[in-house]
Amino acid sequence: MKLELDNVELNYGDKSILKSVYFSAEKNEIVGVFGRNGSGKTSLLEIIFGSVSPKYKLIRINKKPIQKKLYKTGWVSYLPQYHFIPTHLRLKTIFSVYHISWKKFIQTFEDFAIYENEKATVLSGGELRIVEIYLVLFSKTKILLLDEPFSNIAPLQIEKIRELIKEQKSQKIIVISDHFYHDVLAISDRLYMVNEKRVFEIENQKELKNHGYLL
Repeated sequence: MKLELDNVELNYGDKSILKSVYFSAEKNEIVGVFGRNGSGKTSLLEIIFGSVSPKYKLIRINKKPIQKKLYKTGWVSYLPQYHFIPTHLRLKTIFSVYHISWKKFIQTFEDFAIYENEKATVLSGGELRIVEIYLVLFSKTKILLLDEPFSNIAPLQIEKIRELIKEQKSQKIIVISDHFYHDVLAISDRLYMVNEKRVFEIENQKELKNHGYLL
């Protein structure tokens, strides 16, 4: 399965954000996306998902143009930077609603077992993020867009999440953007840089420095 985004032009008012963009990602690979704040990398993910409508775009799956917004096809899940799960529900209920196994979750994240009958409001921001990442990773969709998945999460838990992401890539297309660039580099098969309205492939950390992303 191959996802392609082509001929993208995005403007906010008179300000040009993205121009003449091409982007691709395939099943069995993790694609890392880098860019400074305000460069347009979150907009890129939102355009793919379908929550942002640019002036121009063409989305193809296996070379076939997709006319619907991608989220309406049931093929894509998006982890936004903000929290999205309903915190008034008990955690076990949330997992049931998303058709995800609570039992398997606590086998990986044992510390969460005490929250089984608690509402999500008892979780810290980092704990809530772990739950959200897990729900997205184990959804039935074939395309995963992860925006800042490692933010506010303890290093030990980041290691677990990295392993889960790598495990899922054999079944899914995974696109990930995060300022924790070492963690993105460690698991990515291909890399893109968003800079000066353009999106282009890069090879390694040295090129991040060349493009001014790293000092």
